Amino acid sequence: MTRLMTFAVLTAWFAAASPATADEVGELLQDRIDELLYTGELSVAGQAIVSGQLLADIYAQNEFRPLWSAERTGELIEMIAIGAPAEGLLARDYHYETLQQLLAEQQANPDPLTRANLDLVGTDAIIRIGYHQRFGKVDPSDLDPNVNFRRELWPDRDPASAVIGAATSTDPLLDIVQGFFPRSYYYVGLRDQLLRHLQIQADGGWPAVTPGATLRPGDVDPRVVEMRRRLAVTGDLPAGADLESDTYDASLEAAVKVFQGRHGLDADGISGAKTFEALNVPVQTRINQLRMSLERLRWIDQDVTNDFVAVNIPDYRVFLLRDRKIVWSARAQVGKPYRATPIFRGDIQYLELNPTWTVPPGILRNDILPRLKQDPSYVVNKNISVIDRDGRTVDPFSVDWSKYSRGVPYTLRQEPGPNNALGRIKFIFPNEHFVFLHDTPSRSLFDRSERAFSSGCIRIDKPLELAELLLRDPDNWSQADLQAVLDSRETRRVNLKPREPVLILYLTASLDLDGSIRFAKDIYDRDAGLLAALNGPVRLTPPAGVAAAE
Repeated sequence: MTRLMTFAVLTAWFAAASPATADEVGELLQDRIDELLYTGELSVAGQAIVSGQLLADIYAQNEFRPLWSAERTGELIEMIAIGAPAEGLLARDYHYETLQQLLAEQQANPDPLTRANLDLVGTDAIIRIGYHQRFGKVDPSDLDPNVNFRRELWPDRDPASAVIGAATSTDPLLDIVQGFFPRSYYYVGLRDQLLRHLQIQADGGWPAVTPGATLRPGDVDPRVVEMRRRLAVTGDLPAGADLESDTYDASLEAAVKVFQGRHGLDADGISGAKTFEALNVPVQTRINQLRMSLERLRWIDQDVTNDFVAVNIPDYRVFLLRDRKIVWSARAQVGKPYRATPIFRGDIQYLELNPTWTVPPGILRNDILPRLKQDPSYVVNKNISVIDRDGRTVDPFSVDWSKYSRGVPYTLRQEPGPNNALGRIKFIFPNEHFVFLHDTPSRSLFDRSERAFSSGCIRIDKPLELAELLLRDPDNWSQADLQAVLDSRETRRVNLKPREPVLILYLTASLDLDGSIRFAKDIYDRDAGLLAALNGPVRLTPPAGVAAAE
């Protein structure tokens, strides 16, 4: 049959159902719900019904009457066919083929059981859609126990009533669903980029570029033609540009720089091995990155406020948002792969100017203690004080460091100054990971295209600019005022009022300030696990306040 049964045929079929048949459908619905509540499981037309207690609540509230009319069923199937891929999700997760099959069976041979099955499958499908739009398909805590993003149902809306309303309303179903889940401009921008890349894939993808020796401006080489055609597909080479010239001219150099910047490479306009590698990444890989970024944004939807700080780890950047719009950004340095920056949310409570740095136990054990055993002057040169348990400063040359292998009975504290590991300012959001934002004396590292250098904290470029914006008091806390405190070398704490939420994220596909797409390397090898779960079976882990069927 065609992808969708015509609404006219469906309407005629439903209208022809007798009252007795409707009663039979209701009895069958109640029988299936009883089975779900008794066994905790339900399979309909070979499909696992995973919406559990919520499904039971919906039909009980609707007095076990069928929910889905002919037109509404067609709208649901249409929404799944078009809407799921646009969100980076899979139509099969919403019973797409089963709904079509049940419709075909009912058209050919109407009977109460098929109609009951169709209603149950349709309701489970809309629950899955709503659940995935609210929380994401994947529970992030299954992949990373550090994640602490909120997972709560609407505080002011009954989910069962919302589903019944969506199924029985005459308003367009897509409008209702989108009204439940309004999206930020950033999410919409990534979704548009996904649709764009899906279209590129449908048109045949982009051509490969033959790797080889480095190509530089002025070179003449047949591969230049390949590069022109490749860059034209993604718009890095403007429309109307010459696609046949084999000369690496200024227009191609400019296009290469744009491409390199979007892919986290040194934007030097020279095409070497890394540039060729990025050019030849398949479009499906980029589609997967976009799908995963949309999923990760769904995870944080409940934590996004109007104003917040965001860190995107693989893109090495930090942002400040006001009214959910990016108003400031800067380069960042993040944790090394073996000391990865964790993904979580917090609230910046205060700034500390001219901070001291108390060496964390792990860094003391793994980095500093081995150096102390070789040369106690290391801490002297680093302006690090050795403090005993009574708070007294100890001469590092008086300690036999060789007898310690793990911990030491001393606190090591680096005093304020330009060489302090935290730089001149830190932004504190208390958390179990001892991670925060801070300045750094290692400023030259910001010029690297790959910046995973820290022990887990986030080092930020332009920290005074961020401090001024967070304090929201330019009359008393301008950058000049902040600099005056820094020049005094006196440690000073400044509380934020209100506190500023901070979200530490992991998006390997993101948007630049102008809305263009950026792709980053998966520096912590997190994408494979998420992609497998995103393509895997549906599990609806009950969020706070929602029980599974018992």
